[in-house]
Amino acid sequence: MALALMGCSSIALAQGDKAAIPEATYAAVGDATSVPFGWADFCRRYAGECNHGSSAPLDVNLTAKAMRELERINLWVNKNIEPLSDMDHWGVIDRWDYPLDGKGDCEDFALLKRRFLIEEGFPRQALLMTVVKDDHNDGHAVLTVKTNHGEFVLDNLSNELKPWDRTGYRFVKRQAQYDENVWLQIGEPTAAPDYVSR
Repeated sequence: MALALMGCSSIALAQGDKAAIPEATYAAVGDATSVPFGWADFCRRYAGECNHGSSAPLDVNLTAKAMRELERINLWVNKNIEPLSDMDHWGVIDRWDYPLDGKGDCEDFALLKRRFLIEEGFPRQALLMTVVKDDHNDGHAVLTVKTNHGEFVLDNLSNELKPWDRTGYRFVKRQAQYDENVWLQIGEPTAAPDYVSR
């Protein structure tokens, strides 16, 4: 991968910081639902990223150190990737990819954060690609991190790690913890966006 986390250390929080661990709630997930086209296409192109099969659900143990890592990676990706729509980038409406050229849209930011966190030792089962609708009812993708203190969101539109229910988004669906290729409905049924855009 052309991008590396080597530059991240300069933005890491000081090791001596003892911030309180935040608390959040857990999203109510429902039945299995359709897999986003973007994820299916990403898996076709990056087969090794999506063929881990079923596994036991596992949450992040949200220590102060884990919080610093989540915040560090969220901030680094947000500051180092240039936002660019799929149409402007690839000439297509929706394409999920790693932003290897330093450009991408919301799902590309989320995929890169997911990859970096997995490389840092965070459990894959706790890093869930998630589709939401924003306040304009447009599709948007974020990374949900399921922890023993609730669920938090890493978002390219915010440098702050937020509890999922304080983002202002309407959550539509996300990956299942037990299988990254199974997607689950979140909350009340709602029409999924055709594509995610920001």
